[in-house]
This record gives sequence, C-alpha cells and structure tokens, in this order.
Amino acid sequence: MIGKLTGVILGKNPPEILLDVAGIGYEILCPMSSFYAMGDEKQLSLYTHLSIKEDAHTLYGFVSKDEKTLFRELIRVNGIGPKVALAILSHLDIASLMSAVANEDDILLAKTPGIGKKTAQKLIVELKDRLVKLELNNSNNQMITPSSNPNTSKALSALQTLGFKAKEAEKMLNVITDHSLTTEELIRQALKNK
Repeated sequence: MIGKLTGVILGKNPPEILLDVAGIGYEILCPMSSFYAMGDEKQLSLYTHLSIKEDAHTLYGFVSKDEKTLFRELIRVNGIGPKVALAILSHLDIASLMSAVANEDDILLAKTPGIGKKTAQKLIVELKDRLVKLELNNSNNQMITPSSNPNTSKALSALQTLGFKAKEAEKMLNVITDHSLTTEELIRQALKNK
C-alpha cells in the first residue's frame, strides 16, 4: 500500500495532480480542500489511499492525515465509492462534515454532487457513532457535539445556498452566543458578522 508520497508538483488539473517522486510521475486525485491547502507550493507531501479495481489502480491524496482518515470512513459506508467520498470532502471541510453528521443535517450533505437525501440520511446513521469515536490529530476539526441551537444547521445550509463557503459560514455562525435565535435571526446575525 502506498501511504504517503513526497515530491515535486509537475501539474495541476483539479481534481488531479501529477507528482514527481524520484523520477516517477504519480497521478493523484485530491479533494478541493487539499488543492486550496497546496497554494503555490512546488514541493508537496500527500497522505495517500490506493484504490484497486479490475480496470484501474487509483491514488487519492490528502494534505492532512485527518482528511485521509475521514475519506476511509466514508468509503466504508455501503454505496459510497471513492469518487463520491472525494466529492463530499471537496464540498465540506472536516469540521463541516463532522458538524453536519452530528447535527443530522441531511440537507447540507445532500447538496454534494452524487448524494441524494436518502444517501445523506444513510451517511448520518452509519457515521454518527463512528465519527464520535474517531481520534483526529487536529483538535480544530473536532466539532462533533451538536449545537445547542437546532436552527444552526439550517442557517449554515442557507448561508451556503447564498454562496458562502462552509468554513466561512461556520465562522460567521460560531460567534453568535444567543442560542434561542430562529433560523432567520441566525442568518441575519451571521450576515452582520461577515
């Protein structure tokens, strides 16, 4: 199994990068979150997962070990293949995904291409207990406890519909301390915090 590669980036064509490792060019599929984390770096280390099928050997790469761990948890869910798992991690960062599962936000999960409402609900059922037990290296990602305001996940979905990235919308909502606000009030307050 190929667990980690370090080399020079020869080309980027999202979701794929070409990584030169000791003269061998590896084609690696990465979630968009990893692309954003790469920036303009030329030298790169990626944690990898090798998927072997009859017709292809595909490498998936992640900037953080936590992303790789979540990717592996996602593909353990029946009906979720590596490409759909990659789409989920491209659509939601680690904290947003864990928060969506903890808050049972199937609407947010269903916004991922390739995920319908039933699949989103299945993801929540299968991942909820497993993600709580998951030990991630980065403590910033451990947003597993459901918000004390049940409307927060609805407000998060609405802000993303308005065009905000998941991470940005979460930051806007995290500064709100009043847990009695309605969804509409949360959205208004979050937009003021922008």
